[in-house]
Formats: sequence, C-alpha cells, structure tokens
Amino acid sequence: MKIKICGLKRIEDIYYVNHAMPDWIGFVFAGKKRKIDFDTAYMLKKALKPEIASVGVFVNEEHSFVMRLVENEVVDMVQLHGDETEDYILTLRSALEAKGKGKTPIIKAVRVKDMEQVLEAEHLSVDYLLLDAFTAEEYGGSGKVFDHKLIPNLTKPYILAGGIGSENVKPILHTLSEAEKLPICVDVSSAVEINGFKDEQRILEIVSAVRQMDESYITTK
Repeated sequence: MKIKICGLKRIEDIYYVNHAMPDWIGFVFAGKKRKIDFDTAYMLKKALKPEIASVGVFVNEEHSFVMRLVENEVVDMVQLHGDETEDYILTLRSALEAKGKGKTPIIKAVRVKDMEQVLEAEHLSVDYLLLDAFTAEEYGGSGKVFDHKLIPNLTKPYILAGGIGSENVKPILHTLSEAEKLPICVDVSSAVEINGFKDEQRILEIVSAVRQMDESYITTK
C-alpha cells in the first residue's frame, strides 16, 4: 500500500516528507490554494529525496507545459485532474514516447458520481485511476469523503483520494479489503494541513498509519 502526500508548495513541506518518507508526493499546477509554478517545483524537486516519486497534478493543461516538467525531471508521473479526453491522453503519450519518456506513468482522476462513470474511465489509456469526491465548485482537493460503495470492481489499479486522514484510513481500507476493492495507494492533502499549510506531525501520522496496516488483509497489487 502506497501513500501520496499531495499539494507541496514550500521547502518546509519537502523537509517534512523527506523525514516521513511517503512513496509519492504531488506538485499542483492548477487551482489557487496549492498551485505552484515551474521554478518553484524545480527547486522543491531538487531538495526531494530521490526515493520519493513526484507527481505533477494538471487540470486541462497544455501538453507543452506537462512535457517541460517531465523532460526536466521535475515530475516523474503525470496526474490529469480535469476534463482530459482519450485524444488528449494519446497525444500526451505520443509526445512522451518521442522524447524517450514513454514509461512515464499517467494517472486520470475521476470525481466519482456513479459506478458507470468510473467503469467508463477505466477504458482510458492511462496507468492508474484516481478516485476522488465530486464537487461542482472545484476539480479536487475538497477534503470530502465520497461513498466508497460506488467503487466498482476494477481491473485497472486505482488510487483513493477524498477526505482520508490518519483517523479514518484504517477502517476505510479494511472495508475496501473485505470487498476486494483495495486501492494501490491513498492520496492525502487537506488532512495533513493546519490553516492551509502542511503539518509535519500530521504527515508522519498518516504515513505511519498506512505503513502499519495489517498485512493479513493489505496486499500490494
């Protein structure tokens, strides 16, 4: 089971994750409250331990900007959190392959409203789905939990987001394990913040909670 801490924007945030050692972290290039620019992301990536993979989070972004970040090794994975279509994804994959970056994992976020929507997204040419709560006002990062009964039986590995914190991660994963619908990773952002800023203790707590999951029912796909 992997853990991703999303929405890093300060050098202090890098220090925190370098201590806690999650598997992945996220740099957000959209929205307002967590958005950073290329130069900031470049600086933060330089300070990030190489064992931690960086995920770039984009919303309906131009391919050229995504490619610039991948080519400069600022992001190791691409997360599409907007209205990106199969054509958009295929064009991006082609561009990545042309630059020798064809193995860059691509994640497509789905703001879950019903099972059919998730099953349809599974046909997209991506490596992972990310299932998040639906809100009409924003594309993600709301900190709200959605109804996990809406998660269908998927063949594509998925990442679970939406209101997950150290206090609820174990019961959520236990329930999903019993239903044989475990994610490969949990994604947190709001739950590890205080007053809009990442908090080291909360990051340590959620990473520890995931690492301590009972191996009798947590399996890695």
